Amino acid sequence: QVQLVESGGGLVQAGGSLKLSCSASGRTFSSYAMGWFRQAPGKEREFVAQITWSSGSTSYADSVKGRFTISRDNAKNTVYLQMNFLKPEDTAVYYCNAIVDGMRYWGKGTLVTVSS
Repeated sequence: QVQLVESGGGLVQAGGSLKLSCSASGRTFSSYAMGWFRQAPGKEREFVAQITWSSGSTSYADSVKGRFTISRDNAKNTVYLQMNFLKPEDTAVYYCNAIVDGMRYWGKGTLVTVSS
């Protein structure tokens, strides 16, 4: 079992920044990758960013490239999402996820609201 706890969401004005954190516990030593998805009201959950645990290779959705940065702290089993130049369309619940032994685990989510 893997437990994921997100933090750092909140209300911010357009153009502002927020940093999300996701702490993992449990069976994390064999984690392949961790990352973030988001779900806006009335929309499907969509991929935002991912980082592999061993090499630190990253990938991003086109909609956030150049604005969001994903990073990790292996010692703390924590993944971060630095979000800059936020737009109202970034408003969503952001979910942390981890891929461990071929299974995907989810956190409960943290709400990010960007006002115009």
